[in-house]
Amino acid sequence: MKRNFIHFIAIFLGFTFWSAGMVKLFEGHLFIGWIGPPDLIEQLQEYNLELFGKFIAVSQVSIGYLMLTSRFKLLGSIMLVPMILCILLFTISQKWIGTPYVLGVLLVMNFSILWQYRRVLIPILELGKPAKSEADALGERRKSKLGNLVWLTGLVLQFAAIKSSEINLQSSFLLSGIGIILSILSFKLDHSTPKGTKDENIPTLTFGR
Repeated sequence: MKRNFIHFIAIFLGFTFWSAGMVKLFEGHLFIGWIGPPDLIEQLQEYNLELFGKFIAVSQVSIGYLMLTSRFKLLGSIMLVPMILCILLFTISQKWIGTPYVLGVLLVMNFSILWQYRRVLIPILELGKPAKSEADALGERRKSKLGNLVWLTGLVLQFAAIKSSEINLQSSFLLSGIGIILSILSFKLDHSTPKGTKDENIPTLTFGR
């Protein structure tokens, strides 16, 4: 039950930031999403920071997608911490009302995911001790190269959808949807390793000697 709740939080945070980035980059900002501002890039043009605005949007799409599709939610959760902090400081400096509190809640939700993965993260900080893999710590199946490639194809389709939105909105939504489905189904291509067994083809990650 607890694991399902964490999984739901990862999907929620992933959708939040993935859609926030997509709506910034989509033609006419015609995309779904609940946090903004969708016209951030245009707002930053006034200060010659258009490229920075695009960087934020691309980062939101990429990091959010890591969590939305759940395949690399730990990596996405780690990368999301500095992103939320940067956006939080930006909203505070601009004296936006309410937004900092929302971001604070999202940050707490993200830390709850990292806490779930503490068995993975703590050994990394304790040099000299073997670090348990994500699969070993949480009993998840190991990721295959083919599965990773299919997932990456789904991510590439998100940026293809952004470019396609300049031509046809319907096809861009279709590309985005196909990409998400591919990335979610990429789990089907992974090798299942029973809990408590060791896959000799997968090296153990260690720090030091």
